[in-house]
Amino acid sequence: MTSSVSDSSFELKNFVLKNKERIFSLRTYEQKGSGRESAKRKADKLDGLPLLAFERLSREAWIRHCFTTRAGGVSRGIFRSLNLSYTRGDDSKAVTENYRRVARAMGTDLAHIVTSDQTHTTNIRLVTAEDAGKGIKRERDYRDTDGLITDVPGLLLATFYADCVPLYLIDPVHRAIGLSHSGWRGTLGRMGAKTVRAMGEAYGSRPQDMLAAIGPSICRDCYEVSRDLAESFTEEFGPGVADFTDQEHGQLDLWECNRRVFSDAGLSSDRIIVGNLCTCCNSDKLFSHRASHGRRGNLGAFLMITPRVIDR
Repeated sequence: MTSSVSDSSFELKNFVLKNKERIFSLRTYEQKGSGRESAKRKADKLDGLPLLAFERLSREAWIRHCFTTRAGGVSRGIFRSLNLSYTRGDDSKAVTENYRRVARAMGTDLAHIVTSDQTHTTNIRLVTAEDAGKGIKRERDYRDTDGLITDVPGLLLATFYADCVPLYLIDPVHRAIGLSHSGWRGTLGRMGAKTVRAMGEAYGSRPQDMLAAIGPSICRDCYEVSRDLAESFTEEFGPGVADFTDQEHGQLDLWECNRRVFSDAGLSSDRIIVGNLCTCCNSDKLFSHRASHGRRGNLGAFLMITPRVIDR
């Protein structure tokens, strides 16, 4: 086992946090390998599956959610070990086994996962029971979809990351949820607000009832961009979202930008949770595109309305 993904390091106290707020919890789920795993993989796997969760969202018994780390899977090499991407060169059987482990920890199975098709758009899909298993057990019949919303219990929504921003949205009144991927393009396009609007149109959700959470992603200190791009964000969101370090570069704060997106969409400040975990600062525990220069797997954000019964 490489030192970059070790059991002993997977305690929250060993993560680099950007502030001292208690926002996340880390739970390790006991894992049992499938009977189809090779003996080598069984011997090589971690003892458990560590998953991050927002403490505040965890108090909502009607939903289940998590954000994955690099640990707890069976992928090898640069994908070690819980890679969730089928498109970066990993063994597809290993990726499927990684999904199976996350699904099991969430109390479901592969046939109930629904995945995004992320291409840095602001397109959102209304997910129904007919979409169950798409992206894992069967082909997706949709493309260019960076956001998912549903009010169907038992469907496990899944989106993917390696520095971009995960946006979780829940509506306790209408029992509806949304999960969106927001990189710099999505943030500039106000993906969070479009997800709020889509939930309103589909389910009658109101911003004042919603709870939003901004998940692990690259922080301002790590996210150097061109000065032109940083200026575009300042024009869109106002001062304070970027620091201009020289004539050619800026440090961009996607967390603050997305906080303002949700605030402008009508959510009160006490209903917007801003995470304090940077993927790049914690690249030994979380996949980071920037830290790895693109040699990496994908993390996953998962969100589900708790089912009464799942038919397995």
